[in-house]
Amino acid sequence: MPERAAARELPHAEFLAAWRAGEVQVQIDRAAAASFLSARLMLPFFAIAVIGIGIGLVLWGWIWTGLGVIATGIVAPRLIKRTAQGFVLSQLAHDPDLYSAGVRAGVVRVVPARAESV
Repeated sequence: MPERAAARELPHAEFLAAWRAGEVQVQIDRAAAASFLSARLMLPFFAIAVIGIGIGLVLWGWIWTGLGVIATGIVAPRLIKRTAQGFVLSQLAHDPDLYSAGVRAGVVRVVPARAESV
């Protein structure tokens, strides 16, 4: 029963107060955060557009510039996905919409903080 109460979504203002007071901990699933952020930022569309521009540059004769743009279109989404967990954690305090969407998607779990015995 206590886990069920911990799983409910706190309103953002209550979450912030409890988080700052150390009453709750935030757990973020790394893989879910990567796919959540990818969908939210539409990373596949970004990658396709940038790679297409790179191919166009290569075909137009700007070979090295085009290859650099293609590499950016491949590497940038991967870097964004790799750092998604930290980004989501840092933005929880600032964006109520991201917080509630993350909780609903199962990316963010707010659990009671465990009191450490000394």
